[in-house]
Amino acid sequence: MPAKKPNLIVVVSDTLRAADLGCYGGRDTRTPQMDVFASQAAVFDAAYPESLPTIPVRRALHTGRRAYPFRDCRPVPWDIVYLPGWQPLDSREDTLAEHLVAQGYHTGFVTDTLPYFAPGMNFTRGFLQWEFVRGQQQDRWRSPHTVTDEMLRRFGDPAEARRHEALLYHAANTAGVAGEEETSTARVFRWAMRFLEDNRRAQPFYLLVDAFAPHEPWDPPRSYFEIYADPDAGPIVPFLPYQRDWAGLAPERVARAVAGYRGLVSLVDTWFGRFMEALGRLDLLEDTLVTLISDHGTNLGENPDHVVGKPSFALFPAVMQVPLIVRPPGREGPGRRIAEPVYNHDLTATLFDLAGARSEQGLDGRSLRPLLEGAPGWQPREHLTCRYGDDLWCRDEAWWLIYALDGTLQYAFDLAADPGCRSNRAHDCPEAARRLGWQRLLDDAGGEMPREDFRSKATDAIGRPVGEWLAAKRRRAAPSEAEG
Repeated sequence: MPAKKPNLIVVVSDTLRAADLGCYGGRDTRTPQMDVFASQAAVFDAAYPESLPTIPVRRALHTGRRAYPFRDCRPVPWDIVYLPGWQPLDSREDTLAEHLVAQGYHTGFVTDTLPYFAPGMNFTRGFLQWEFVRGQQQDRWRSPHTVTDEMLRRFGDPAEARRHEALLYHAANTAGVAGEEETSTARVFRWAMRFLEDNRRAQPFYLLVDAFAPHEPWDPPRSYFEIYADPDAGPIVPFLPYQRDWAGLAPERVARAVAGYRGLVSLVDTWFGRFMEALGRLDLLEDTLVTLISDHGTNLGENPDHVVGKPSFALFPAVMQVPLIVRPPGREGPGRRIAEPVYNHDLTATLFDLAGARSEQGLDGRSLRPLLEGAPGWQPREHLTCRYGDDLWCRDEAWWLIYALDGTLQYAFDLAADPGCRSNRAHDCPEAARRLGWQRLLDDAGGEMPREDFRSKATDAIGRPVGEWLAAKRRRAAPSEAEG
């Protein structure tokens, strides 16, 4: 690493599965730009989120501290998701961006990740420039009342489509998108490239680029969809219910959803490549550390119960293993593979370290610098833990374990015999492994697992409990709309 403070860039791609990248062994999705990037970088083969889903992950990435196990739940009214840990940054919490400004960094943040936009989320603190790119998912941006049956016909039966609020907003928000350049993904990366041009002489800088794709809705530009399927051979399937056993869906419907997902992965890959080209064109690669990471993946049926999506109980490798690829400044020559299990918030601790910053409130993450530099100093973890909703995950070298909040073991996978986690051994998992996993979850939670009724902690503007109108919303919505 250079002696001077490096520029720091973090690119987050929401729901990007490690298994779909060529550099992680994927063969079904085209990711040439990310694969070239990985060939010049350190690729972490065992990176995991410390909590899930979208907002808990961002809380850890912005602060370097764990959101797990979700204490002091503070949901906000008029959000689209209500889950344990899904809450704003506390105004008393320090953030990476604030500390980098104190170290002389110029900071920027661009995102089209919709959950950031909820009232009072407070994630822009510390950024001297920031931009919210509108139009993703059910962003309350364009009017759903402008959506005609003709606009919905590409998704199948218009009457059925009208039952799904997220689909109506998606149709309204994308009605004016004529091509790839007008997608929110392209707009995010174009803003990021403009930031590079404007601030290439304002080094050091920190730039956070948080792209929502390939999260649902799985509706890429036509040229990307047709890489994987015929756009005219059936309806576009932008959402699937989060359930077991393929959710009772016809195989061709699942296949078209997967084609949409892969099309979005390739879209992100293209624009990530253009962003890296801009770094090279502006002669910034020599002084800049660039990281590509995701918050989580999603299931596409490759698990014991044929789950599609990411319901909280389905903490299988397709959800839990995230790409983490770090290209140090001035990297030339072949990259490296790092097998050491790490957390996502270890990246934040690394950025603190590289910038010479220190959080007075402390960090839970561990700097990856020794692993990146091949130097002594890394302290290996014996296990990792995570919480998502009311479900919990723990893994070590031997077992991959998924528990309910009451301690019931739901899934157990023997990693030596079944590294892909395809055969559930919960019924005959050794008692010692079962007890050890649960004790580790409790220990990481400070000895007791919070079980707060988080919905009772928020009311809407006229005093109704959030849970009341959330329940009504979910009765109207597709199952996938209730997840982050």
